[in-house]
Formats: sequence, structure tokens, C-alpha cells
Amino acid sequence: MGNIKWPFYEELDFRQTELGELMLRRRRPMSMPDTWVYEVKLDDRFLMSSLVHDSEDELARLALRRLEGREWRVMVGGLGLGHTVAEVLTWAQVETIDVVEYLPEVIDWHRRELVPLAAALEGDERCRIVQGDCFQWIRDGSGGSYDAVLIDVDDSPEHLLSPGHGSFYTETGLVDVRRSLRPGGVFALWTAGPVLAGFLDRMRRVFGDVDAEAVHFHNPLHNMDDVNTIYLAQV
Repeated sequence: MGNIKWPFYEELDFRQTELGELMLRRRRPMSMPDTWVYEVKLDDRFLMSSLVHDSEDELARLALRRLEGREWRVMVGGLGLGHTVAEVLTWAQVETIDVVEYLPEVIDWHRRELVPLAAALEGDERCRIVQGDCFQWIRDGSGGSYDAVLIDVDDSPEHLLSPGHGSFYTETGLVDVRRSLRPGGVFALWTAGPVLAGFLDRMRRVFGDVDAEAVHFHNPLHNMDDVNTIYLAQV
């Protein structure tokens, strides 16, 4: 399918991927005619928008506020439009960040600077973007140990982008996360839904020190208030 371009709408990329039909588009909403809003869809699922990223920013902030010292090593699972990574890079204490993204098509958007934050991420020498399965990366210890592991892939432990992700949210998967953290390190998980008591109990059995923070925000596109949840654990 060729790219579609109108004065207020542009299809920047459309590809068939392992997970389905992936689209990157930008449009100028009628209520915001001077603003390009970048959006990502996978098949019929709306994944993300450049206009609504409060909880993606908070994923980084809530985790990094818990750390002490300097020269932090951070891992982010899931690149997307880059908002979580961009927030991590605002912290001077961050020495390196490994960004592990499963879809090479998403990495290509950043390499080609099709998305607004691409230049900032690509231009920061602390930031390394690698193609791979972030869950496997943690399981294998591919990046060594980290001060913070931030994951934003699935809608929730019960609503998965791919069925193969399920094992990450088991106690065995969470033990792998704990093993990947340095002493005092933090694990943070973004989810779209409310707190899942069963998953929180699982985290407590593995980490002990666990919390879930609700992030409330206004979605101007739909003119409605919404809430996401960030799960946090520290070793």
C-alpha cells in the first residue's frame, strides 16, 4: 500500500509485520489545526499518540526518582514514539540506556526521523537502540545488570500484544527481572488498565517492596479523563 497524503493527514509508513499490519500516521485534528499528532496502529488496535504520553513520561519519572547515586544503567523495553526514552535522557545521572524494540519497522522510523523525538534519541550517545525481544533480553541477561528496567509493551498482564509475552508476568518471569537489577534497582511496568490485585500479589512474592501508581490525565482528542497504572518494585 502506498503512502496517503492530504493537507491534514499523512500516512508515513504502512508495513506487514510479524504482529500484524503496522501503521504510522500523522494528522491535524480539527480542534488543533496547527498541530501534527503522530499515531501508531497495529491492525485495528490504536497503540499510541504523540499527544497523550503523560503516563509514558511518568513510567520513567516514578522509577528514576527512587534511585540514588549516579552513573545509572537503564533498560527500556519498547521504543514506540520514544517518549519514555526521551524522559530518561533528561536525567543527568543516566550513564547509558539500552532500548530494546521487537519490531525493526519501529526502529526504522527513528533511523529515518519520521517521528518527532527521533533526532534527540539518535543524537544522544548514551542511548543505544537494539532490535530484539525485551523479555528474552532480560531472561538471558543480555545487557548485564541495570539500575532501572522500564517495560511498556502490553496493555496489561492480562491483555497482551502477543500470547508469547504471558510468561514474563509469571513469578518465574519476575524473578528474571529481579536478577537483572543491581542492589537498589527499580522495575517499572506501564499498563493501560486499573490495578490487577493478582499481579500485584505476584510482584510482592518476588520483590517484597511493591507499589502501583495511578496516572490520571486528560485526553484532549476524546475530551475525556483517563487513567493508566504504573507498577513499581525495588530490590
